[in-house]
Amino acid sequence: MNPLAQLVIYSTMIMGTLITSLSSHWFLAWAGLEMNMLAFTSILIKKANPRSTEAATKYFLMQSTASMILMMAITLNNLFPGQWIMMNNPNQLTSLIMMVALVMKLGMTPFHFWIPEVTQGTPLIPGLLLLTWQKLAPILIMYQIYPSINTNILMTLSTLSIMAGSWGGLNQTQLRKILAYSSITHMGWMMMTLVYNPNITAFYLLIYIIMTSTMFMALNLSSNTTTLMLSRAWNKLTWLMPLMSVTLLSMGGLPPLTGFLPKWITIQELTKNNNFIMPSVMIIMTLLNLYFYLRLIYITSMTLLPTSNNTKMKWQFENTKPTPLMSPLIVLTTLLLPMSPTILTMF
Repeated sequence: MNPLAQLVIYSTMIMGTLITSLSSHWFLAWAGLEMNMLAFTSILIKKANPRSTEAATKYFLMQSTASMILMMAITLNNLFPGQWIMMNNPNQLTSLIMMVALVMKLGMTPFHFWIPEVTQGTPLIPGLLLLTWQKLAPILIMYQIYPSINTNILMTLSTLSIMAGSWGGLNQTQLRKILAYSSITHMGWMMMTLVYNPNITAFYLLIYIIMTSTMFMALNLSSNTTTLMLSRAWNKLTWLMPLMSVTLLSMGGLPPLTGFLPKWITIQELTKNNNFIMPSVMIIMTLLNLYFYLRLIYITSMTLLPTSNNTKMKWQFENTKPTPLMSPLIVLTTLLLPMSPTILTMF
């Protein structure tokens, strides 16, 4: 891709998200979403091949459908109170339609089927942007309209997302699909406390972006996209395998790692609101996530590649990719739990 065109596309993507996040006017927020969607569709087809074209087409169709539904809800909302302010949304029908459109954009159940396919059809870095940056704008809109969201419907969709993400990743061998199903599960955890305490949702989103970025950068550094390739990576980047294993355990929410902290806060908030059945179901479903994370850990760190020669290490040197953010991201992914007393005071 032309460097100038690439600069314009990435700038448009970032600008669209910023316009949506900083706007309190419905039309400007919708326009920012459209700018972001069109720019990111171009990023998906940066490497032109049938898989990336198919992924970009699926992404465009789902996002454009969600945008049309959102515009219909915005128009209906303008008819009832007669203004375009996002905070003023007293009508339950328009609030429900807006929530459905934003759930489609986030890839939550029952609109989650496009997330694994689009992630699988793209390289690792666009896949990282899809599962992190592209979540910001819809979540920020939901953050602004949360007082009018139906609590029961949102919690039901969140529980279904946790179930679908946990079950869907069990039988996968493609690493990008596994991370896509993991994203669906984390979206369910995020949205579960949106109505009760939206600050917890924002904090969970921050921790999720840190963990997912760490995992994608580790995979990009070792150029792995399947579990078979991952099993051969230990003799190429031996130092990365234990760090990748710890990152996977943190994504599964295992204490005393960072990923346990947002899950702990979420469960605490639900129990404070006399909701005990939902956290139990969420914990049980998350054990399935921990299972396929442990399977990846077993492949990376607990097995040796079968070889017929006497040496296990590669004799040739390869050009490694520069990763200046790898060290701080791994530290943030694993060692933030001691800060939990300070963080809990924010909620």
